[in-house]
Amino acid sequence: MPSHIDFTMPDLSGTRALVTGASDGIGLGIATRLAGAGAEVIMPVRNPTKGEAAVARIRDRHPHAKVSLRRLDLSSLASVAALGNELREEGSPIHLLVNNAGVMTPPDRQVTADGFELQLGTNHLGHVALVGHLLPLLRAGKARVTSQVSIAARSGRITWDDLNGERRYSGQRAYIQSKIALGLFGLELQRRSRAGGWGITSNLSHPGVAPTSLLASRPEIGRTQDTAQVRVIRALSARGILAGTVETAQLPALMAATAPDVKPGVMYAPRGLGGVGGPPGEARLYGPLRSAEEAARVWELSVELVGAKFSTA
Repeated sequence: MPSHIDFTMPDLSGTRALVTGASDGIGLGIATRLAGAGAEVIMPVRNPTKGEAAVARIRDRHPHAKVSLRRLDLSSLASVAALGNELREEGSPIHLLVNNAGVMTPPDRQVTADGFELQLGTNHLGHVALVGHLLPLLRAGKARVTSQVSIAARSGRITWDDLNGERRYSGQRAYIQSKIALGLFGLELQRRSRAGGWGITSNLSHPGVAPTSLLASRPEIGRTQDTAQVRVIRALSARGILAGTVETAQLPALMAATAPDVKPGVMYAPRGLGGVGGPPGEARLYGPLRSAEEAARVWELSVELVGAKFSTA
């Protein structure tokens, strides 16, 4: 990591954190840094083999790291509920939640186990359900919830009359919609926490552009080779041109999740040219994320779709 682009982590001893998508890429980097700062890190993963390899990498760097694997497939509401039940039975408060996991532009339209378009169901609705199931633990921990959006959310919209892309499908539009929805949900979570006295602080982050696995070969979604986009991003990143690295791309989420002076209901992002790379800092909300009315609509519909009760008891 370039020495001039970093973020100094606070001491997180006694903190319990959960990071989705922590088996590789930016999520693994976030989990590694949290563990290195003393947090107990829960890593819910879909692929146990990848998860075990990720834990080994963390412990290789931080031998005394407190990390544990759990099973989670965000594209299955039953899997999300099972993890929520497991953690609620344990009863330990959660202090940090980073909604980081995601899939991007599968080669054709796919649906989740519950019939939702894959990106909407995984990137957005799975995280909505997770927050709902964990709400008592998040409230007990006076948690900070950071939801990872995307530079793609700077334009686009939610297609309310065709959420699942059944009539007209574009993988890119569906990805953008999923990230706008997650961002609006994260901002509405802050509003409702403040109004209801939940004690939860919610904000957003985005990693800019970096050579992660998001656009690489992903056999589990039917992509058998790297995309042209990720090959270009790798070349730019390696030459230090505009794009960030996997190491710098994790910094906005780390700042949003842990810095003592961050603000609720705002977005943290790379501050370089075009927001694609550079040091992390507060950034102006993208246009599609600014409407409180849209956010309330996303909340109400999403909670209904996933069957979440959002009980704080």
